[in-house]
Amino acid sequence: MKSKVLNLDNKASGEIDLNDAIFGLEPRPDLIQRVVVWQLAKRRAGTHKVLTRGEIDRTKKKFYKQKGTGQARHGARSAPLFVGGAKAMGPVQHSHEFDLPKKVRALGLKHALSSKAKNGAIVVLDEAKATAIKTGDLAKRFGKLGVESALVVDGAFDRNFELSARNLTGVSLVRAAGLNVYDIMKRDKLVLTTAAIKAIEERLA
Repeated sequence: MKSKVLNLDNKASGEIDLNDAIFGLEPRPDLIQRVVVWQLAKRRAGTHKVLTRGEIDRTKKKFYKQKGTGQARHGARSAPLFVGGAKAMGPVQHSHEFDLPKKVRALGLKHALSSKAKNGAIVVLDEAKATAIKTGDLAKRFGKLGVESALVVDGAFDRNFELSARNLTGVSLVRAAGLNVYDIMKRDKLVLTTAAIKAIEERLA
């Protein structure tokens, strides 16, 4: 499939062929969802924790005899039903990470890219470069392109462009090597440079 190549001033700069095996698939939401859940699970810290029975600093001495008192049987003040006792079956530290096959991850990325292409949400730039560090100037240029919420992908970012874009609300930058499904789906538009497209096609070929 063909796509127009624009410059930052929203002027035509040619055309580029997008690989149909990467950008021309019929998107499968279930695959995209699987990869997003896998990514978010890996990000979870898993540091939530409460004190267990063994960690509560309360007496373990049996405070009245087992039988004959007419009361319930108790052997420690650390029991969950006492004030200051442990929490029954509370959360403990653990990893939420799980395995996902490489082929599924790669396929999920292809379907995420195809989803953006199908919705006409991909903007192709000839290059992402700025002559000076000016956030306001770059914001105006993105306005011309009709870009408000976007993920900008390049092979290696120009320093002036990177510093100009870092304070733009709704705009995120990621190198082609770090492109992932969650970041793609989080933004309305996907802005790719020609260098990024080449790197993506080499990665997913």
